[in-house]
Amino acid sequence: MQNYQIVFSIVSSVVLFLFGLGAFSTELKLAAGNKLEWIVKKLTANRFIGFVVGLFFTVIIQSSAAISSLAVSFVDSGILSFAGALSIILGSYIGTSATAWLVSFKLTSIGPIFIVLGALLSALPWKIKVFGKGVFYFGFIFFSLDLVSTSIAPLKESVLLTSLLLHTSNSLISILAGLLLTIVMQSSTVVTGLTIIFVQQGLIEPINSIPIILGANIGTTFTALFASLRMNRNAKKVALSNTLINSIGVAVLYPFLDEFSNYVIEISPNPSMVVAMAHLSFNLVLVSIFLVMLTPFVKFIDRFFESEKAS
Repeated sequence: MQNYQIVFSIVSSVVLFLFGLGAFSTELKLAAGNKLEWIVKKLTANRFIGFVVGLFFTVIIQSSAAISSLAVSFVDSGILSFAGALSIILGSYIGTSATAWLVSFKLTSIGPIFIVLGALLSALPWKIKVFGKGVFYFGFIFFSLDLVSTSIAPLKESVLLTSLLLHTSNSLISILAGLLLTIVMQSSTVVTGLTIIFVQQGLIEPINSIPIILGANIGTTFTALFASLRMNRNAKKVALSNTLINSIGVAVLYPFLDEFSNYVIEISPNPSMVVAMAHLSFNLVLVSIFLVMLTPFVKFIDRFFESEKAS
């Protein structure tokens, strides 16, 4: 296969993946309708229940960026409180790891099964057919990821790519790369999925993949941050807090990155699971700390915005 054919094959596969993610999220939100707003409003009075709501909906929609943006828009419209939105966002940090685990277990081959099942559900004359497209696009996500994996395989022999990937041994560059790629693609799920595939194909060393995931964690918060620019003060507080939480987490972890990476590699059953394990481990610690410290953190952000307003 010619080099340009490989490039176009990879790019088209990634485009299909992005399309599948967007369509899947849209279909589920359409299926839920106004009930989503009602459920969110009722269940976020308690921070821990709010956390579970965020986790649950992120596992279903498979986009922490979408959930964060929804939370910010709910705050802007007065449906959600500042603290309630943050509890949902903390839940989304854990929920977004679901795709990473499915890819790590090499379950991308389940795609065609869900595509066929979704098509069959859509053809039924009953109300359940409303979920048909959602199931179809869920399968489409993994079908396209399988295409990405197949397309990337020939790159193992590329001298140019190999030399470029050597830079992933620099953790700061890798964090920045993960951050920028996530901002460009507007999805940490895409970056995480591609990183896992690169590890599986032997293009990136497992230990060098971990900083990319940390960068993606920060990058995924920029979707809600950009969305909040035209929203009210409370919405801006939620979006900024989302970015701060991840940035603080990465900054605190960075001096101990080698120890963290070695620990993750040690507890991972095989190299292809390192990315998913690092993603889950980092977010579990991050969420545990900020869920407990949610009230003082909210007060700190409130005071910060009040002092900014006064000046």
